Amino acid sequence: MSTTICFDFGNTRLKAAIFSENELVETVVFSKGDVAEIEALLDQWKPNKSILSSVIHHEKAIETFLAQKTKFHLLGPHTSINFTTPVGKPETIGADRLALVAAAVDLYPNQHNLIISLGTCITYNFVSIGHEFLGGSISPGMNMRFKAMHEQTALLPLIQPSNEFTLMGYDTKTNLLSGVILGISAEIDGIIAAYEEKYANFNVLLTGGDICYFAPHLKKRIFADQNLIFKGLYAICEKNT
Repeated sequence: MSTTICFDFGNTRLKAAIFSENELVETVVFSKGDVAEIEALLDQWKPNKSILSSVIHHEKAIETFLAQKTKFHLLGPHTSINFTTPVGKPETIGADRLALVAAAVDLYPNQHNLIISLGTCITYNFVSIGHEFLGGSISPGMNMRFKAMHEQTALLPLIQPSNEFTLMGYDTKTNLLSGVILGISAEIDGIIAAYEEKYANFNVLLTGGDICYFAPHLKKRIFADQNLIFKGLYAICEKNT
């Protein structure tokens, strides 16, 4: 039985998913994401293959270790993918966005797809029915907005996200929650509406660690999948190893 470990090193969290054949069986969040933690994971699961998507400056020793222990692939500009990238500078596309688009093409190959990822930043990624990644946009994520208001004002506190607020906030905390969470929800609805003017029919795929704060407030029908990036990484790993 083939086992694959997909690593996703993002700005906020360092994560991994274990696939047995093509079934996702477990996800892991690392405290450090160093070689010792990864070695312990490999000792537990004994994978045949591995892939790493990283948007941070990780330890290069991790790549060496994974290459020694598995059939390893580092996701990057030279990766073989299931779509084309007819954009200005394809080499600048983040590894995380490549994985998300790969997942959409793998899961919904006969449709346009708009993939929205809610993480440190919010990314909007559009891939056509012809499997062309046409680009998208990037805006500040939820916690980045909370942090900016705290750091760039004298009195606003840094708050933790919550879904316990009303449209009209009744104190400072609920004003901040309403402004950020409903503001981002309106942004997402607006972006989707703008794409609808250009493309009549397409899937909207929502992913990322902050899904739970926004999915209840969105007007449009969406497919929410917190593990979408891992499914994309698995598809890419199969193609490249």
